[in-house]
Amino acid sequence: MVFSNLVFLYVFLPIVLLIYYFAQDKLKNTVLLLVSLVFYAWGEPKYVFLMIFSIVMNYCFGLVVQRSRGKSFAHKTALWISILANLSLLGFYKYGNFAIENINQLFNLHINNNPIPLPIGISFFTFHAMSYIIDVYRKGNEAQKNLWDLALYITFFPQLVAGPIIRYNTIADQLKNRIHNITLFAVGIKQLIIGLSKKVLIANPLGEIADTVFATGPADLSQSTAWIGIMAYTLQLYFDFSGYSDMALGLAKMFGFEFPINFNYPYIANSISEFWRRWHISLSSWFRDYVYIPLGGNRVSEWKIYRNILIVWTITGFWHGASWTFMAWGFYYGVIISMERLFMQNILQKLWTPIRHIYVIVIVMVGWVFFRADNFSYSYGFIKTMFGFGGQIYNNQTILLLHDNTIMLLIAVLFVFPIYPYLKEKLEKSFQTKPMVLISKEVIGNITYIGLLLVVTMYLVNSTYNPFIYFRF
Repeated sequence: MVFSNLVFLYVFLPIVLLIYYFAQDKLKNTVLLLVSLVFYAWGEPKYVFLMIFSIVMNYCFGLVVQRSRGKSFAHKTALWISILANLSLLGFYKYGNFAIENINQLFNLHINNNPIPLPIGISFFTFHAMSYIIDVYRKGNEAQKNLWDLALYITFFPQLVAGPIIRYNTIADQLKNRIHNITLFAVGIKQLIIGLSKKVLIANPLGEIADTVFATGPADLSQSTAWIGIMAYTLQLYFDFSGYSDMALGLAKMFGFEFPINFNYPYIANSISEFWRRWHISLSSWFRDYVYIPLGGNRVSEWKIYRNILIVWTITGFWHGASWTFMAWGFYYGVIISMERLFMQNILQKLWTPIRHIYVIVIVMVGWVFFRADNFSYSYGFIKTMFGFGGQIYNNQTILLLHDNTIMLLIAVLFVFPIYPYLKEKLEKSFQTKPMVLISKEVIGNITYIGLLLVVTMYLVNSTYNPFIYFRF
């Protein structure tokens, strides 16, 4: 089940909210745990047992890691066994087929390679569990002695299948003590509606454009069509994933939890390094804290810093999918970020700001080609066409795409900039001394949110196109 689904919005969520708020305070976590398991089992009934196994396993590891403090060898051994166990679980389901396929090709073998279905969200709930164990080891945090609270941390349905990756430290106190009030609940509803609107009204139409273009062979693409396709995909990814993150944060608020933001207008960045401080913040910070810093981070010799950057980004690419194109995508960013650190940052700082933005967007668009394409051959052909080394400048497909989608593309481009928060801040400052105007603003704002929800609902009723991009992660 996904959030942009009518059954979730008008059946599952209302029932869960009623049960949750009628339950006694001491039972609220139990309610959330049970409904989170139902939420996951709705789409993955057999793999709910895999997730339960992961929870119990990491609960035990947490206790062992804590009890082995003061015994250096046992402490490190417990940590590494827990990491290997989690990575083995992730590796079998996510990378098993990929490994066998490459072994067969490399050694000319014929090992049976029956497809292993990928459990939805396994990368996210595995990373949640690993961060918990590592923090118990490294920061001296107390291991969770209540199995049900740890289970809720890992399975809490707003962040279960597509993140954000919430640290245990962030949510530990909230599991025991959180505030429920109408103000936070209302903010949560508004954030949920904003996320739904980004996903359904902007990302989905853009996805149809991208799918049309990427279904066309590079030899049949024109240069303009290729740019339209990658532009649509670039915008789709942002509105789809940031919209889903907004929905997750909004839902969490409705149950009294507050999560940190996961996207901060990444397409306004002035460098690739800044882009990744704004895009999927929870994943970038996870790899920084649990991979880059343990490798030595910036505290080692200069060449090792670049080695660390390349290792981390290659792993980041591989985390996104079992494919060489994903690894190339990650390595690509490792090279760019290394180059920025080595010499490009000084050059970028001297450039006119719009030029820096164009640099970022072009680099990101080229990267998204590897992210979207199924193989290197298609990626290479597509990028060649983008930069005028194949095909016409435009063709009939270009004209049709522009005729049908120019307004949608312009709207999407407009909203990658922080226009809404800027206007909201200006209006609030202008009207803060005029109570009646403020009341009218609130009424108009609420009507706008209700209108957006109705439009989203009508779209979902009348459209069968509602992809869930991050199911494979």
